[in-house]
Amino acid sequence: QVQLVESGGGLVQAGGSLRLSCAASGRTSSTYAMAWFRQAPGKEREFVLATPWSGGVTYWGDSAEGRFRLSRDYAKNTVNLQMNSLKPEDTGIYYCAAASVMSLVRYSESSEYEYWGRGIQVTVSS
Repeated sequence: QVQLVESGGGLVQAGGSLRLSCAASGRTSSTYAMAWFRQAPGKEREFVLATPWSGGVTYWGDSAEGRFRLSRDYAKNTVNLQMNSLKPEDTGIYYCAAASVMSLVRYSESSEYEYWGRGIQVTVSS
């Protein structure tokens, strides 16, 4: 089993930045992919980005590309999401997710991911 815990959310004005972190524990390994999703009130869960834990290509959702950056801290088993130029429409609960790269087919589909954090609130004011 893999346990995921998000941190770093909060309130920021439009145009500002936030950094989210996802700390993983359990049986996470280089065979896993890590992803971020978000869900705004009244909307479906939306793909933000995904990447193999071991590195390599990052798959960007339309909302994230050009504004969001991903980094990894292998020593702390943590993946970070740096969000810049935030907009009110970025408001929502952000979830960290993980899945085995051997079973992951559609990286942008939330149903593909086995493990999820509890989520953390991000609020962007206008």
